Amino acid sequence: MSDPLDANTPAAPHDTPHYAQGALHLGQSSRLPDSPEEAQLDYVPNPRVGSLYLVRFAAPEFTSLCPVTGQPDFAHLVIDYAPGETIVESKSLKLFLGSFRNHAGFHEDVTVGIGQRLFDEMKPRWLRIGGYWYPRGGIPIDVFWQSDAAPAGLWVPDQGVASYRGRG
Repeated sequence: MSDPLDANTPAAPHDTPHYAQGALHLGQSSRLPDSPEEAQLDYVPNPRVGSLYLVRFAAPEFTSLCPVTGQPDFAHLVIDYAPGETIVESKSLKLFLGSFRNHAGFHEDVTVGIGQRLFDEMKPRWLRIGGYWYPRGGIPIDVFWQSDAAPAGLWVPDQGVASYRGRG
């Protein structure tokens, strides 16, 4: 008989919560993907289908690489969406965002690409992403993308990230 406390022992199907069954990352040991293309996002059923609500993910320490110099670029990403039939599983989103650490791309390509991939795969009612990038060459670059106008009646708060002001 297997030891339930042994991390190498797979959970029995009846021990796996229904929302984690079939998930790629939830409840699993997962390594950071080598690239965004390799990263696989998990989507689980929306527990409140039919309700109009907003989900926000903030990634204040997002990194990717400059495609020209290879130096790291840093951003504060804010992703807001109104779910449709599914929601994105947060561990898979964390791994997807982490996969950009070795990815070279311009701020515009990275920010818009993340938003479009989530929108295309998850099929939310609405999605927006704000990429608040720290200065490159002395100029901060902020990039915004949204799928369409927000649905009527959806409360969409300000993303809460102040414009870059330097040291004072």
